[in-house]
Amino acid sequence: MKEQLTCYIIEDEHLAQEILEEYIRKVPFLELKGAFMSPLEAAAQLKTDQPDLLFLDINVPDLDGLSFIPMLNPKPMIILTTAYDQYALKAYELEVRDYLLKPFTFERFYKAVLRLYQEQGPHQAPERREQKVEARNEPGYIFLKVGHRIQKVATRDILFVEGMRDYLRIHTREEKLLTLLSFARLEELLPAQDFARVHRSFLVALDKIDHIEKNRIQIADQLIPISDTYAEAFYKMLKGLQ
Repeated sequence: MKEQLTCYIIEDEHLAQEILEEYIRKVPFLELKGAFMSPLEAAAQLKTDQPDLLFLDINVPDLDGLSFIPMLNPKPMIILTTAYDQYALKAYELEVRDYLLKPFTFERFYKAVLRLYQEQGPHQAPERREQKVEARNEPGYIFLKVGHRIQKVATRDILFVEGMRDYLRIHTREEKLLTLLSFARLEELLPAQDFARVHRSFLVALDKIDHIEKNRIQIADQLIPISDTYAEAFYKMLKGLQ
């Protein structure tokens, strides 16, 4: 019974490749062995390593993903990652295991890989890997990947966080930082008593709130909505601070 599924990525868009790598790192039963820009670059390595799982874009250089699949021997489980839905029938004919339409969320990604993992044996869903790193981020700062650098960010400097599809924009008084991270992971890294989710697209630093009026929060020059989904838990949290 496999404890981990080894996997490769074939994706020619740098951003999409980074998102996949980030998602894979979050899942304890996935082990990323490598990433390539085209099928021809990957072919020899795939034949040698014989991975369990391949994340494959369709529109890639040299040879499109759908044409590459019949050439794979042995053939791993394949999850297609594409911005186009018109290839779904062809993918079914090629026995592709899942079809992720870009931009896909981590939740959709996790659902796909968990199903494949559980098909290998009677596994239970393990906890996500990012939960294990929370203790390393308690001294008042966190480290975030921003572009090609790892940025140290003091938690006391964060005003609020804005969700932008697969990105988060961290707003501080001095700058705005764009990072490939999910809200779920960021909430685990930040001190829970100092930050609150108030909307599917916003997380706020409680001590930076200027005032709240008509379910809207004023922080600096930004008005942030409080959605019905998060309102009860947010106001209960504020009441506990009084």
